[in-house]
Amino acid sequence: MEKGSFQKVERSSKRMYGPWKIVACGYRANEQQRFLDLLKGIGFDDLPVVFVGEAQKDMTLKELLEKPHGTGIGKDSGLRRAAILSGFTQEGIHKILSEYRKSGFPAQLWATLTPISEKWKICKLLEELQKEAEEFRKKRQG
Repeated sequence: MEKGSFQKVERSSKRMYGPWKIVACGYRANEQQRFLDLLKGIGFDDLPVVFVGEAQKDMTLKELLEKPHGTGIGKDSGLRRAAILSGFTQEGIHKILSEYRKSGFPAQLWATLTPISEKWKICKLLEELQKEAEEFRKKRQG
């Protein structure tokens, strides 16, 4: 698996890679509408979201991004909680991260789609994101 590299998200209005969409993992069915409402409340009412569960764990991000808006709604997901943002501006990323933190939702992993990551199976991407989150946590703790 090719490794990507982290880059700080600036505050540009330039659109990043991929179609405008979110791939959301690890959401219980009773949280999904609340997440969609959060997005609507910050002006992303037409943003397509695909909710991913265990049945899709071996699909690539590219395959998941081809699924229609609302895929997976009403089904609990036992996957690691994460959101992969595709086609966002950097300003849009800051906006969603800020509102998500204020929302009371549990902490989750975040990533943006890249030409490398779109080829990864979602289960492998979630593993890598968790490893990277652990590395950051250890660095913060000294």
